[in-house]
Amino acid sequence: MNRPDIAEQQFPCGALYMVATPIGNLADITLRALKCLEMVDAIAAEDTRLTRRLLDHFNITKPCFAAHRHNEEEVAQQIVARLQAGERIAFLSDAGTPAISDPGARLAAAAHAAGLRVIPIPGVSAVTTALSAAGLPEGPFYFAGFLPAKRGECDSTLATLAGVAAHLVFYEAPHRILDTIDALARQFGANRRVVIARELTKLFESVQVMPLGEARAWLEQDSNRQRGEFVIVIEAGGHVDLPQQRAEEILARLLPLLSLREAVDLATEITGAQRKTLYAHALQLKNKPSKD
Repeated sequence: MNRPDIAEQQFPCGALYMVATPIGNLADITLRALKCLEMVDAIAAEDTRLTRRLLDHFNITKPCFAAHRHNEEEVAQQIVARLQAGERIAFLSDAGTPAISDPGARLAAAAHAAGLRVIPIPGVSAVTTALSAAGLPEGPFYFAGFLPAKRGECDSTLATLAGVAAHLVFYEAPHRILDTIDALARQFGANRRVVIARELTKLFESVQVMPLGEARAWLEQDSNRQRGEFVIVIEAGGHVDLPQQRAEEILARLLPLLSLREAVDLATEITGAQRKTLYAHALQLKNKPSKD
C-alpha cells in the first residue's frame, strides 16, 4: 500500500486494535484497517475461518486465534500478556464493528484495566448504515440489539422501551422476522413508521419504510423479503403520556413476569399514568378468576 497518507499512519506497539470489517461488501474495508492488519503481530477473531477468508481476499498473512463469547475472559488475559510483551494485536468480530452486539468489550476492558492502549479502527456498523438510509427525522437513537425469543420476555422488553424518545434499532434473523414485526406492532401500534433494512451492502440489499401495520403483509407478499439479516428501526414516538387503556395493557403484560408492586412501578414509569389507578387495576387483574 504505497499511498503516502497510509504510509504515515502510526500503529504503536503494545496496543489492542478494534478493527471494523465489512458487513457484506468487501470493498467497504478501510485503507487504515488494511494497513493495521498488515502491521499487527496476530489477530484475535470471533470466527477464524471468516477472518482468514477476509485476509486471503486482501493477500494478508497473519496468525489468527479464536476470541469469542465462550472463551473471551480467558483469551483476554492471554492478549494482555502479549500486549505487555510489546505485541500489536487486532480483534475482528464476524462482521461490522466489534462489541456492537458482538464480542470484544471484555477484551477492551481487560486491556484498559492493565493500563494498555485500545485503539479503534472505525468502519462499517449495521446500526449506522441502516439509520443513514432510513430517512427518519434527525435525533437520538437507542440500539436494543436482538429481542428475546420468548413472547412474554419480548413483550416485556418492548414495554420498557415504549416511552423512549428516540428511534429504536433492533437486529433480527430471518426465521424470526414475522414474529418480531408482530410484537412491534402490538407494542407501538399500526401507525408508527418502521424501517426494514435487509442484507445491507449485499447483492439483494433493500431499505423499506412503511407503517408498522403494513409491514407483515409486505413481508409475506414475497418470501425473498424474509431472507437475510435484518436491521429494524422504529421511528421515535416522543415522551408522551400513553392513554390509560394502553397503560393497562402494558401492566397486564408485566404482571405475569414480575411481582405486583414491581409491575405497577414499571408500568407507571413507562407510561406516566397514575400509580394509584394502575395499582387498583392490578389488584382487579390479580383477583380476576382464571379461565380454565
